[in-house]
Amino acid sequence: MCTDASMQMERLQDGLAESVAVREKWPSNIKNEVAMDIRSLQKPLKEQYRNDPNASKITIRAKGGQTDVPVACSVDIGRAIYQAEAHKGVGGAGAGACSGDLLLGALAAFAQITCQMVAAAMGIPTERIEVSVEGDLDLRGTLGISKDVPVGFESIHLHFDAAAPKATLEQLRGLREKTEHYCVVMQTLMRPPSLQTEWVGHD
Repeated sequence: MCTDASMQMERLQDGLAESVAVREKWPSNIKNEVAMDIRSLQKPLKEQYRNDPNASKITIRAKGGQTDVPVACSVDIGRAIYQAEAHKGVGGAGAGACSGDLLLGALAAFAQITCQMVAAAMGIPTERIEVSVEGDLDLRGTLGISKDVPVGFESIHLHFDAAAPKATLEQLRGLREKTEHYCVVMQTLMRPPSLQTEWVGHD
């Protein structure tokens, strides 16, 4: 994705990551300036997308790769390559992240960043924002033991711990509503998109 929009998004993400890394070292007045800068960082992007809706459309890709053992694989997401393995409950070693961990991790990461960015954009001073995710599933489904047991997560619980003692109730309500509304992974899970599969092979 070498479009101007994606490059601007990369600069936005890099800027946010850099500001988070050093923000604890800054005085409160500078922290407030950084928080308000979220709006200025996104302003040119929003203007571009309003003027050219096609510029806002991106495609994110991930690619799995085979390893020496059938219970593990590599996952290439473009900027990094992760290792994944089957859960120990289905025969994996249990030493690395399973696919379920990565799914819940994606939800936790997007919810965490969304909440932080919304709080910054709203000018809400926070002492702590921590997101945790738990998912429940019955392994009998994926092992094919019982047809009555669904394959996949049966429930997912997303917990936000947002400490903002100086925020008003109206601000906290707005933080929750906007965070949940704009969290892409959360909305994707709540409203699943169409999914197509394609198989190719060689003789």
